[in-house]
Amino acid sequence: MGNIVAENRKTLMLFSGRAYPELAEEIGSVLGVAITPAAAYEFASGEIFVRYKDSVRGSDAFVIQSMAAPVNTWIMETLIMVDALKRGSAKRITVVLPFYPYARQDKKHRGREPISARLVADLLKTAGANRILTVDLHTAQIQGFFDGPVDHLFAMDTLAEYIEGKYAGRQMTVVAPDSGRVRVAERWADRLGGTPLAFIHKTRDPLKPNQVVANRVVGDVEDRVCLIVDDMIDTGGTICSAAEVLIEAGAADVIVASTHPVLSDPATERLSASKISELVVTNTLPLTDDKRLDKITVLSIAPLVARAIREVFDDGSVTTLFGGLS
Repeated sequence: MGNIVAENRKTLMLFSGRAYPELAEEIGSVLGVAITPAAAYEFASGEIFVRYKDSVRGSDAFVIQSMAAPVNTWIMETLIMVDALKRGSAKRITVVLPFYPYARQDKKHRGREPISARLVADLLKTAGANRILTVDLHTAQIQGFFDGPVDHLFAMDTLAEYIEGKYAGRQMTVVAPDSGRVRVAERWADRLGGTPLAFIHKTRDPLKPNQVVANRVVGDVEDRVCLIVDDMIDTGGTICSAAEVLIEAGAADVIVASTHPVLSDPATERLSASKISELVVTNTLPLTDDKRLDKITVLSIAPLVARAIREVFDDGSVTTLFGGLS
């Protein structure tokens, strides 16, 4: 009987992609689980090879990969990692994507366009993933693209606790950088105890990506600390334009809270020259030294992800753990 029990005992194993091993190591440290050693490299042709050095048979496997640039390389590596686990007889495979790739391509704006966020989900499923764990999806509908459980975590509490501590006692307005982020801003306003809400009315040319024209502020921002909230900062055009408009409208200060610091060029230059006094982000994506501006504060997402991994492994409730939002 003892042998049967031993055979059925689950083993939590962590596997890190090469995109951002530091975050995987931090998550492992919180869990008290070492990253499983692996050989991973590229051949001269660019093809990727992965082989795990330990047995994965019967394990509850968690593959951690942050989809930083070059995104396509890390997507392919993740698929190969999952395939290796499936062929190594892992019992269950959960892909942990702190930042979900291609999340902005979640619907067709015009004819003959792809829905790439769905394609990524299909690829993961085909490779052998049983479950996805991710943080602050660009749109909630992406959860429905994957044919299996999706644990959608929120970084709002992590970011909000810091902001509440640092800006306590100051009059604040939560600002959505565009009409599409109003629902997110509403949740932030509620989280901060009924803080007033405003949004930036702007125009965007669908034929020119990453180019935004901010128009006017809707809401009361005069003499207030304006907190712009967004799920990601890419080139920085949206939030920097919004900050200009807010200062012109009489805002006392402009700060930004965003989960994913993509920070593609020329984001660093824009942020340096902007009216934004502080940008608070998490470490879902790595920041190179040249992008670590003094006005950028990085908070760790590792404790949140680690707790979620533990709940999944123990067959607990991730929804209950994070306030019923996931």
